[in-house]
Amino acid sequence: MIHQPPTALPRDLLEDEEMRRALETHDFGSVFRLAKDRAGISYSRIAAECDIKPDRVGTLAKGQGRITTFDKVVQIADALRVPGCMVGLAPRPWETGEPPAHTYDSQIGQTSVRRRTVLQAATSTGLAAALPALTKPPAPAHVANGDVERLRHRTARLRRLDDVLGGGDTYRVYLGEYQATKALLRTSTFTPESRRRTVALLAEQAQQAGWAAFDGGQQKQAESLYEESQHAAREAGDADLLGNAYAFLAYQADDRRVAVEIAASSCSTINPSTPAGVRALLHERMAWACALAGQPTRVEHALDAARAALEEQQAGEPQPDWAAWVDQTELDIMTGRCWTELRRPLRAVPVLTRALDRFNDHHARDKALYLSWLADAYVAAGEVEEAAQVAARAWDLSTGVASVRPRQRLAPVLKQLRQHQDLSTVREVMDKIA
Repeated sequence: MIHQPPTALPRDLLEDEEMRRALETHDFGSVFRLAKDRAGISYSRIAAECDIKPDRVGTLAKGQGRITTFDKVVQIADALRVPGCMVGLAPRPWETGEPPAHTYDSQIGQTSVRRRTVLQAATSTGLAAALPALTKPPAPAHVANGDVERLRHRTARLRRLDDVLGGGDTYRVYLGEYQATKALLRTSTFTPESRRRTVALLAEQAQQAGWAAFDGGQQKQAESLYEESQHAAREAGDADLLGNAYAFLAYQADDRRVAVEIAASSCSTINPSTPAGVRALLHERMAWACALAGQPTRVEHALDAARAALEEQQAGEPQPDWAAWVDQTELDIMTGRCWTELRRPLRAVPVLTRALDRFNDHHARDKALYLSWLADAYVAAGEVEEAAQVAARAWDLSTGVASVRPRQRLAPVLKQLRQHQDLSTVREVMDKIA
């Protein structure tokens, strides 16, 4: 029989709808409050078992702050005996009856069951759920530049997962890498240069984790990680990563005027040493912010600047891996997206069509997203039958992808198409999607 610690939640509370919703959304403040109110588990007991300061538990229970780190989610789940599937984790050792795997904890210098032992999945059917723990190199006691470079190459390799998987599958992978680097900065020794480079790597990893959170529908976590990245990039003196952090934050801003201001701050980090790919990336994201704000003149200027940056790029010029994907096809797609948002379909449709003809279906999430803008442009042009065909293709590509964005983008397009179901082509597509 598996021993149940004093803080284990009763089964009826785990089946309670409010508790299940709190666990699934990682709203541990509500979890703590419900545990106290309905099961009589004191905040001091929760604090002791979950290794959280008592006043922090009370603050969380009041709805102030969030738990976002891997280690703490695992620790809370194990202390409260919450099944892993309820909080996006693989089955816990106490669920399977297996002894917990031990891994090296760099914070205390000994083996510990509090470190991540499996690759947790953000969706129960995601690829990540079936993978074993990522193998990490042992944390060096003294970090040299060569160590940082090896970690940077590892980050670049893991970034390739984003080419074929959605953020629901990759978020925990990227967040784990970010947390490992954060722990390394706390526990190892550095030269001034190796520390600066490690902090820059932390900024890069925070951006990748934030992007996956955004793609998986976790907006608050994304914003928090982008802000962490901004601070780390500034500390490292890395203007390129700082500019990219601003660009990501511009994506998050609900106020479109504020988004333009943040995007402008992103472009202001550009200097003579900024690689061409980074310049193109920051300018095209500025164009997008201006498109959403309904500023066509600034859109054109930003797109022209991005195009000029790509044209100036020299063969073999080194680009940071996080910006290496920016090319003419991506710029054409952004151009089409901007003109779609500005309701200029005659400009949007040709450029999107040409770009998407060059875009491989293996990148299912991205192609589904980009097709949604093409479908939107066709609707704006009055070509609803063509829009329906494109929307159906986007829907098919988005099926099974652990990303909330393709379906979110398609929703308003499908809503418009429903008004034209008297057309047989549109009706067939709508019936298929339904």
